[in-house]
Amino acid sequence: MRLYVGCAMWTHPDWQEKPLPPAERLRTYSSWCNAVEGNTTFYAVPQRRTVESWARQTDPDFRFVIKLPRTITHDRRLTGVDDEMAAFLDAIEPLGRRLHSLWVQLPASFTNLPALAELLDGLPSHCRCAVEVRHPVFFENPRATAQLEQVLTAAGAEWIPFDTTVLFDGPPVSPAEYEARSKKPNNRRRTRALTEYPIVRYHGRDDIATTVAGWQPWIDTTVAWLREGRSPTVFIHTPDNASARTLARRFHAEVRAHLPDMEPLPDPLPTDPMTLF
Repeated sequence: MRLYVGCAMWTHPDWQEKPLPPAERLRTYSSWCNAVEGNTTFYAVPQRRTVESWARQTDPDFRFVIKLPRTITHDRRLTGVDDEMAAFLDAIEPLGRRLHSLWVQLPASFTNLPALAELLDGLPSHCRCAVEVRHPVFFENPRATAQLEQVLTAAGAEWIPFDTTVLFDGPPVSPAEYEARSKKPNNRRRTRALTEYPIVRYHGRDDIATTVAGWQPWIDTTVAWLREGRSPTVFIHTPDNASARTLARRFHAEVRAHLPDMEPLPDPLPTDPMTLF
């Protein structure tokens, strides 16, 4: 049984007293969590040498869920993107087995399932893929839900739920919660896995107790998935993400309390630079 947990980034100002050198940030993060969302690739295709450094800093069992560039998903809306996809796949190739899944995050206005099916069908057979949709129709209309599931199942792709139900349960209490609510979707919680590798994005609140109480349905679901032989990945978000890394480890520990035979996470590396005194 293998559970992957992580955050939306591998560096955060609150995660160390003094800034770590760039070459140490991912290495240190990977001792806390065994997966990470690759959000930076949404804004720009990384240089191949940059991706090579990501691979050097992480164990072969570490996992990246890498987001497709916005030029593919939002600007071109999956149409006429063969050259862009080829360049992107070449750039991230150094990750090797560390690439857990390509992450197709679609605009909130996107409903073009034929374009999605064509993109998924054109991917290399070794590329696992997961799709995050945000249009309400896929959560509220059973016919649309079934059509999307059919497209994903045919391609062996997963549906990534972004669970923000706790974030939107009650009024915001801080500027960070206001900002998060202005940017995140507010759709129904979805807990059905389509593949062996389900991926969940869970968003909590500023209050840790509220965040932990809100993820209890995911504890039960994750335990059930593991018992079924699946290998789930769960990413923990909070409004400012200052506590996300610690909370990701807590989620893993809560699941392991139900499944003691599951491998524990490693002990984290120190987050402060070494000094002579």
